[in-house]
Amino acid sequence: MSRTPTAARGRSRLLSGMLVAAIITSVLLVGSVPAGAAATADNGATVIGERSVNSRTLDLTIRSPSTERSTAKVRLLLPTGWSRTASRTWPTLWVLHGGLDDYRSWYDKTDIEVLAANREAIIVLPDTSWCSAYSDWWNYGKGGRPKWETFLMTELTQILERGYRANTTRAVAGNSMGGLGAMKLAANHSSDFRAAASFSGNLDPLHQYPGGTGFDIPGLSCLADWKRVWGDPAIPAQRAIWERNDPWNRAAELRGLSLFISAGGNGDLIEAETDRQAKGLQQRLQSFGIPVTAHFYKGGHNWTSWNAELARAWPQLMTAIGA
Repeated sequence: MSRTPTAARGRSRLLSGMLVAAIITSVLLVGSVPAGAAATADNGATVIGERSVNSRTLDLTIRSPSTERSTAKVRLLLPTGWSRTASRTWPTLWVLHGGLDDYRSWYDKTDIEVLAANREAIIVLPDTSWCSAYSDWWNYGKGGRPKWETFLMTELTQILERGYRANTTRAVAGNSMGGLGAMKLAANHSSDFRAAASFSGNLDPLHQYPGGTGFDIPGLSCLADWKRVWGDPAIPAQRAIWERNDPWNRAAELRGLSLFISAGGNGDLIEAETDRQAKGLQQRLQSFGIPVTAHFYKGGHNWTSWNAELARAWPQLMTAIGA
């Protein structure tokens, strides 16, 4: 009889010790979670790290089931008065990088920080890969990583709205492959955007514009195993994937958006082709009665041109999102 109370006291001490350990562990885990990590997408993508570049610039590290690697970076340029506990939300402008660049390129190589300084908007600079084409890759019919369109349009939008005071008013812009991304994402998700801008984008990878022949390798820079991205355009079932990702083919879906396209026709071989595609998309939009602001100039496929075109398009983009 005397053993029972002793055993009970032992179990009580064990349970108490386990409870204390659990509380301590919980506190340690909570303390180790970075601010904003509670911002999680429906599929589990979540912020696992933050780094302040300066008082108005925040880098996020997102763990994602969709990106090429297990994590991806996103840089945010924040408006005056922004905080996670602010009583208001802000519209966003997404600015997409080209094939040989990353999430820092627009920040490092243009005046985007200056342009954003007095605007009531969050500027979103996401990272993808050198030949992402801003698409969920076909992967020879197997699907799976990378799913760049899912990362941006599902995971990142939910994370920004749930943890970083973004609202649902958005515009998107980009250069080169990012120009393709801007127009194809806007066409595929037209209700999610108010405006789209392309600077030297490959806007008709299938070369359906008048006089076009052949096709582009996705992203213009994915030279290795490019059929993983959209498949082979010569095969009808796979050509349908190309068509969904071709802004020329999807031009009618851009109706109602504020559109800006530009390219330099006398710069270099790449720019000469993006110029033909931009003019082809302009004509295609006009055939549907869809307004578009177009600027064609003499310049190359380079950051000097893209910096100038961003500044040219900026007022139109900001007006579209009310910033």
